[in-house]
Amino acid sequence: MGARALVTGGSGAIGGAICHALAAAGHHVVVHANRNRERAEAVAGAIRGGGGSAETAAFDVADAEAARAGVETLLADGPVQIVVNNAGIHDDAPMAGMSVEQWRRIVDVSLNGFFNVTQPLLLPMARKRWGRIINISSVAGVLGNRGQANYAAAKSGLHGASKSLAREMASRNITVNVVAPGVIASAMTENAFSPEQIRQLVPAGRAGKPEEVAAVVAFLASEAAGYVSGQIIGVDGAMT
Repeated sequence: MGARALVTGGSGAIGGAICHALAAAGHHVVVHANRNRERAEAVAGAIRGGGGSAETAAFDVADAEAARAGVETLLADGPVQIVVNNAGIHDDAPMAGMSVEQWRRIVDVSLNGFFNVTQPLLLPMARKRWGRIINISSVAGVLGNRGQANYAAAKSGLHGASKSLAREMASRNITVNVVAPGVIASAMTENAFSPEQIRQLVPAGRAGKPEEVAAVVAFLASEAAGYVSGQIIGVDGAMT
């Protein structure tokens, strides 16, 4: 029997693929967006059109009060036992030329957003004695990347938080894991990388597919993954 699954940033390429994969596994998916609710509605509509179950939610994960209110609204309709923290943004610059706002906003969304969304879910999840927390990171959080000190700091911070939370929640049958994608095909990567650059960067010689990330997330959300916790799993074509 499926659970309710909240996917933050669920309207993008990776987020949408995750939503579809979880719906295909029988879960009711809450497709979250911040400003672009129309895209979230399109993902939810496509899931429902395919026979799945989905709804949308909209709030800014970086706003602690708004995130808590959004989560509490969802909890009023029933438990949320799967959360995929996928919301994240880039604002790249060499650190020598990075503004305070560039640093803070990226950390606010990718790291503080994880706390703002997940913390209100923990005690209700613990009472149900079953849960899956899956945090979407990046190869940048493992290797670092020029121009992304802010993003890499936020993502590697997410790694430490996830390992700690995994230890805290393990006795309640709640797993916490990180999925760290590498170069994944999307409109953004097409503009950022030439095919030759991808062949040089990625030992596998190609960009990954959003569906390949989603497949790992769907496994981690399943009963079969109940003994997998506190892990950082790369989906990066052997970059790490």
